[in-house]
Amino acid sequence: MTRILLRDAQVVTMAPNRPDAERIDILIEDDRIAAMGDRVDATGADVVNLTGRIVIPGLINAHLHTWQTALRFAGADWSLLEYLAHTHGHVARRYRPEDMHIGTLAGALNQINCGTTTVGDWCHNCLTPAHADAAIDALNAAGIRAVFLHGTPHGGPAKPHDLREVDRLLDGPIAKSALLTLGMAIKGPQLSTSDVAIADLRAAVERGVIASMHQSVGAPGPGWKAVGTAGLWGPHANIVHGTGLTDDWVKRLVDAGASFTSTPENELGQGHCTSITEQLLRAHAAPSLGTDTETAVGGEVLTAARITLAHQRGLAHELELHRTGMGAPSVMPTSKQALSWATVHGARALGLSDRVGHLAPGMHADLVVIDARALNLWPAHDPIAAALQAGIANIEAVMIAGNWRKRHHALTDTDIDAVKDRLKESGARFADKIRATGPVARTRRRVVRTVVRRHLRHQTRSGGG
Repeated sequence: MTRILLRDAQVVTMAPNRPDAERIDILIEDDRIAAMGDRVDATGADVVNLTGRIVIPGLINAHLHTWQTALRFAGADWSLLEYLAHTHGHVARRYRPEDMHIGTLAGALNQINCGTTTVGDWCHNCLTPAHADAAIDALNAAGIRAVFLHGTPHGGPAKPHDLREVDRLLDGPIAKSALLTLGMAIKGPQLSTSDVAIADLRAAVERGVIASMHQSVGAPGPGWKAVGTAGLWGPHANIVHGTGLTDDWVKRLVDAGASFTSTPENELGQGHCTSITEQLLRAHAAPSLGTDTETAVGGEVLTAARITLAHQRGLAHELELHRTGMGAPSVMPTSKQALSWATVHGARALGLSDRVGHLAPGMHADLVVIDARALNLWPAHDPIAAALQAGIANIEAVMIAGNWRKRHHALTDTDIDAVKDRLKESGARFADKIRATGPVARTRRRVVRTVVRRHLRHQTRSGGG
């Protein structure tokens, strides 16, 4: 048995009925937290002194497309239309299994470096079984905990999810992994027919997996009601973005137990618009958070939490300003709420609340060590606020299932230069395609943009179906 004792840190457990922050020891045995408290017995343990550090639960990035990592920032100035046209309409179909592998590996390693221990990896470019296997192999190689949300390139609305492939993964690559679980990245009622949406969600329920779907740029159509009539909204359903949903719909879905994931930085930048967090708070619920795509924005989920917090506070101040001529006399939401969006609520959205999201005996040992001695955080009067304001330079160590994946500010057991070389080579192939200016390339680009624009216009006007 491996025993590790973390001593003298300020610990933010995010567990119910515990102080916001407390100076306690954490004893880890193999992959679990065995005990927490004052001066825990260190017999036979590797004692790690963490004076001046803050320990928090591992961060959870609930919505990320790691397969797109090789296209990092190629679309920093793209609209949603341009992103869909370039990434999905032009280069996605050119991906080889080895491109899926290096993009996923580099993306997962970057998440660990940022303090993320669990990702909801929305992999909707599984062109073949080999593409899916390559992505899964990369997640295992990175050593990250993940829900692999299996998806395929955008097809017609009448095309159901490939359940043979879901079952193959459940019985094979996923069953062999201690850190991975399977989910389904489905089109959902906005992008598929009512019959397909019902069939896909029913399949997820039957298999006990999460079904995650996008909803943005348009009001909910009749498919949403049809799914509700079939009794298929529940904790297994995860809705990404959620823009266009009315308050009534949000309340109905919250009451049914569905979860929501907001990706605020790219939602604001690409034109999804961001309103779901405000609606969830009104419904006495909360979002999970993701960073979506590194074609457009960075991968730090703490940045997403800070953006969401600032946006919500700004809305509250603006409302009060219109009402009284002054800003709000107190600020809400709190820093602790924002941190919960990237921990507790991320775990719930991915169906992992019994394993991760907060620190307590019996939970898996997924945690982050933040160096609060650094000039940008010192003195850390409020450990929760300091943790929320931490950057990559402050993430000293990351543990996943009792194993150090980052230590002394560096990833462990990883040849970063080799990963970077492979990522650059993969990305160059696609960047050249995107930048091509010949007559054939221009014609193809114009056709794809026209098709995508027509699709988005139909989606906005009809709300799916």
